[in-house]
Amino acid sequence: METNSTDWRYTVMPAVFTWLKESESGALEIDFDVTKKQAAAVLRTQGKGGSRMGGLVASGTLGENSYLSTEQRLSLIKSLSEVAKEYNVPLISGAAAETKEELAKIIGGLATVGVDTVMVMPPKTEVVPSDEEMYAYYELAAIAAKEVGVTIMPYNNPDAAGYHAISTDILRRLAALPEVTALKISTTDVSTIETLMLENRGLKILAGVDTVTVHAGLAGACGGITGVGTIFPKASVTMQEHVLKGEWAEANKISQAMNSISYLDAQPLLMEYLKFAMGIHHNDADGGLRTLGKKLTQQQIDDVRARYALAKERLETLDLLD
Repeated sequence: METNSTDWRYTVMPAVFTWLKESESGALEIDFDVTKKQAAAVLRTQGKGGSRMGGLVASGTLGENSYLSTEQRLSLIKSLSEVAKEYNVPLISGAAAETKEELAKIIGGLATVGVDTVMVMPPKTEVVPSDEEMYAYYELAAIAAKEVGVTIMPYNNPDAAGYHAISTDILRRLAALPEVTALKISTTDVSTIETLMLENRGLKILAGVDTVTVHAGLAGACGGITGVGTIFPKASVTMQEHVLKGEWAEANKISQAMNSISYLDAQPLLMEYLKFAMGIHHNDADGGLRTLGKKLTQQQIDDVRARYALAKERLETLDLLD
């Protein structure tokens, strides 16, 4: 794979968790200090080849995004922008809306708190948009991004409930827009990536599902956004180093070592599962269970503990624990 070591799109980027704490009233609120500390620790970590993660994803699916108010979300992103600036990496966050006009407003707001690239999800409508409606939605997003000086990353997540799929034809057309810096494709079916890359080797595609990071790289993805890598950053970065060198056997060893926990990234409760695993990793299991999302059952808690322990044991044998 032709690479550019100065291009953040050829790296993996952590989708960081939003840590919460109890206020004096007992309500949950954002713990900005711990959230920033965790993000900085991930960005500091090097792979065996000496590289680091090249971007920071704030307030995404793993960051309690669905449960935060607009004010909370913007405050969180602004706080994490300080970390991104310290480590000289782009700050990435997401946007989803029902209408083109609402989307343009969200993109403008994200630009004011330091976001460099906006991951744009398909419109949140009950009726599936036509290809032309989908293209118009993203075209306006590109115009809005240009006006405020940011770029966009169309986000195709066809495996997730509630998201409309973006057709391969529309992805191809969107990639040609100058404001589109990359495509994010979150699906276990990496044939979409392969099809697009066969038609245009110059495309920049980021994988979004941890279970198929290596397979996505083999199909042509240049980088990825990771949840599991936020827990095990040394392993995630080292795996990407092997992918970029075409060292598929070595990359696959690491993928297999993380398999037990990467599985959770493709589940409906991925945020709750992986956040708890992060809490275990940092000896703060209670913090890992502190979420605005779903409360895990004891059976789910035990399953995450077992999956985390197995991944940790396997990574330890590869000298890939942080």
